[in-house]
Amino acid sequence: MKTRKLGQQGLTASAQGLGCMGMSDFYGIRDEKEAVATIRHALELGVNFLDTSDAYGPFTNEVLVGSAIKGRRNRVVLATKFGIVRSADPAYRGINGRPEYVRSACDASLKRLGVDHIDLYYQHRVDAGVPIEDTVGAMSDLVSAGKVLYIGLSEAGVDTICRAHATHPLSALQSEYSLWTRDPEDELLPLLRELGIGLVAYSPLGRGFLTGQLKSPDDLAADDYRRTTPRFQGENFTRNLELVERIEAIAGRKGITPGQLALAWVLAQGEDIVPIPGTKRRSYLEENVAAGAVVISAAEMAGIAEALPRGAACGGRYPEAMMGLVNR
Repeated sequence: MKTRKLGQQGLTASAQGLGCMGMSDFYGIRDEKEAVATIRHALELGVNFLDTSDAYGPFTNEVLVGSAIKGRRNRVVLATKFGIVRSADPAYRGINGRPEYVRSACDASLKRLGVDHIDLYYQHRVDAGVPIEDTVGAMSDLVSAGKVLYIGLSEAGVDTICRAHATHPLSALQSEYSLWTRDPEDELLPLLRELGIGLVAYSPLGRGFLTGQLKSPDDLAADDYRRTTPRFQGENFTRNLELVERIEAIAGRKGITPGQLALAWVLAQGEDIVPIPGTKRRSYLEENVAAGAVVISAAEMAGIAEALPRGAACGGRYPEAMMGLVNR
C-alpha cells in the first residue's frame, strides 16, 4: 500500500483508508466479530488510516475501533470526529462547536478508543452559531496538549476553511467525493490545493451504489438509512442504476469490478486525495485494496466521463434537512 501526504504539517497515511461507520450504524445488519477482523485485516494489507466518529452508534463505533486496534496502536493513523450530537430520536442531528464541548468530546473519544492521542481530529459539521475561530482555537489547544496531532474539518464551506486555516493549519478536509458527487471540483479542491490541505474523500463508492451490487431499493435492509436518501428512492434509483450499468460495462472490459473502477477514478484525481471506502467485510476490503493497482488510461477516463457525466446523478446526496448542514 502506497502512502499519501495530507496537508503540510507532516501527516502521512495509506493512500486508501477504511471508513468504519457502517460497522456500527446506518447500514443494516451488524457483525462486530467480522468488523474487528476487517479492521485488523486492513492493517495487515497496509491500510493504516481508520476513520470513525463519536456520532457513529452513537459512541459505539469508537469503542469497536478501539478494541480492534488494541496492541496495534503504532500501526494506525486514527481519525475521529466531534460535533454531531445524537439523541434517542434517530433522525435528530444537533451540532455543537463550543470550545468547552470540543474539549469534553475529545476526552470522551480518547477514553472510548483507549488511546492517549488522536492522529487526525475533525469537526464533523460546522456549528453556524459558534465562530469557527473559537472552535478551531479549542482544537489547537488539544494539539498543544498532545491529545491531537493534526486537525481538520468535514463538509465545511470555502470561507469557513479559510478562517479556520488562519487560526490553526488544517491538514485535511473530509468531504463526499466520487464519480457521482463531484461538487468539490468547483471551489473546494482548488482552494485546498492553494492552501496545501488534503482531501479525504468519503463515500467514494456512492454509499455502495457504484459497486453495482444494488439492483433495487428492496436490496437495502429495512433500517438502512439509505432508504431515506433521495438518490436511493423511486425514479431516482432507476435512473441512477442506468448510469451504474454504463460503468459496469467499462469495468467489465478491464476485467475489474465497477467498484474498483470507481475507487481507482478517485485515486487518480490527485496525490493529495485519500478515499476512505467503508466496508464491514474482509472480502470487500480486499476488493477495494486491489483497486490501488488499477491504472485508468486517458481514453478510459474519457469513456467514464461520457458514461457518467458530471452532475448526472439524480437526487440529492442527503435528505433536505441534512443538506442544510453541509458546505457551511
